[in-house]
Formats: sequence, structure tokens, C-alpha cells
Amino acid sequence: MNARKLVAWTLAGLVACSSAAWAALPKPALTQAQQDAAAAKKAEADAKAAKDKELLAASIDSVSARWRAQAPAKGWRINPPVAIVAAPAAPAVAAPAAGTVPAGVTPPSAGMPAAAPANAAPGTAAAAPATGAAPLSRQALNAANVPVKSEKLGTAAPSEDVKRSQTKAVPKGVGPAVEKDSTPKTANKQ
Repeated sequence: MNARKLVAWTLAGLVACSSAAWAALPKPALTQAQQDAAAAKKAEADAKAAKDKELLAASIDSVSARWRAQAPAKGWRINPPVAIVAAPAAPAVAAPAAGTVPAGVTPPSAGMPAAAPANAAPGTAAAAPATGAAPLSRQALNAANVPVKSEKLGTAAPSEDVKRSQTKAVPKGVGPAVEKDSTPKTANKQ
């Protein structure tokens, strides 16, 4: 019995090690025929996508033309069609030097550190204060010094809509607190 367990554990260990070893191996290089087939497949997919895009544009234009033709007869206001222009290509930007911040990005050292979340476990990344959370303005510094008011923590007065005490139980046999003349006389009220 113990020999079977030993063999089972040994096989399980070998399978685990071999799968980790296979994962560490680099992917096999594609042959020239495989690369050509992949390029042809990509070109075919690109051509199909371009054709579908043209068909969609033609369909949109036909629907738009039909609605624009019906508009004057139905008294609709017609806005001129909007020309959609392709976005200009972004200029190539050199990578910033190490330790510098690109233009338009707030540096991490700017502002005052934010307080860690109250439910963050100590010693975790969430408990570490973040930098760059708020600017060094008078309002931000004043907001950082405002004490937290919480009913749950007992640092704030209870809300007005909260019951002050438990509802008292009504003794058996006592009628309702409010008796209205319009209510019928029933057995449970006597």
C-alpha cells in the first residue's frame, strides 16, 4: 500500500516538474512556409475587413440619403452631414531620461501624501501613503486637517431619524393607542 502511494507521489512530482520545464522552453521557430501562410492569412483577413468596411459605409450612406430625402416632406430639419477626418498621426516622441517626468504628467513628489485607506492591512502596499494625491493649496491642507465625523465610530451625534429607544411592548388585552370613531367595533379592540 505504501509502495503505491510512493509511486503515485513520484509520478505526480514528475508531471509537475515536466510541465514547468515545458513552459520554460522557448516557442519553436516557424518555417518559411508557415510564415508565408500566416502572412497570406493576415492579408486575406485585412482585405475582407476593408471590403466589409466599404460595404458598411455604403449601407450607412444609402440609409442617410433615404432619410434626408424624406425629411422635407415630413417637416424635419436637416443638418449638413459631418465630414469625418482621420486623426493626424502622433509625432514620434523620444523617451524621457531616467528619473525625469514627461511633459504634461504630474511628478509623483508633487502635492501632499494621501492618507492610507482605513481598511488597509498594515504592511501592505495599500497602507503606504500615496504621493501626488492633492496639490499644496490652502483648501487641500485645510481639508486634510478636518476631523472625521462618524456615527459608527461615535465621533458624531446620531441622526435625527434614528430611534432614541426601543419600542415598548404593549401588554396583552390593551387596545390600540389611537381610537378613531370611523373604525368598526371588532372583537380584538374590546
